[in-house]
Amino acid sequence: MKSQITRRDFLKVSGGAAGVLAATGVFGGALKPEAVLVDNRPRWIKETFTICPYDASGCGFICYTDNAGRLVNLEGDPDHPINRGGGCSKGAAMAQIHNNSRRLNKVLYRAPNASDWEEKSWDFALDAIARRVKDTRDENWITTNSSGKLVNRVDAIAHVGGAAHDNEECYLLIKMLRALGLVYVEHQARI
Repeated sequence: MKSQITRRDFLKVSGGAAGVLAATGVFGGALKPEAVLVDNRPRWIKETFTICPYDASGCGFICYTDNAGRLVNLEGDPDHPINRGGGCSKGAAMAQIHNNSRRLNKVLYRAPNASDWEEKSWDFALDAIARRVKDTRDENWITTNSSGKLVNRVDAIAHVGGAAHDNEECYLLIKMLRALGLVYVEHQARI
């Protein structure tokens, strides 16, 4: 009587044999975690995770900076759930934009009807922005609508949010904008 080997028996024997061979290192030696995950970055590199500010996708990137704070490398975050290590051309160019020698690092101000720009401090710029928002709000405040209903709003100021805001920032921003009386609040993801 002839005995037949079933497919299940064949898979058991061949799978067990392959396991034994792999464990003993016949296929090029035992696998070591150091051999699989090679990290040859210099020790002076700092790794920081960030979100791309250019569109509403919210792709994740890993920034590598040196001790002086210069961005030396940028790559997509493979663990980020949105882009899984990929990135569009704008996101991939963040390093070039950051390291651009022509990038403005100072506040430039041009007075009304002036032709030249002048350097100002950040305190000057923030005070000027706050003053203009307050003046515009006071000049255009609407207490009641045409029907006499209480509305307490300002229609002369609008706000457009950016993709780099997270949920917590958006929550606080909306609270502030509504407290100012803004009605027209938009986000770039919807435009």
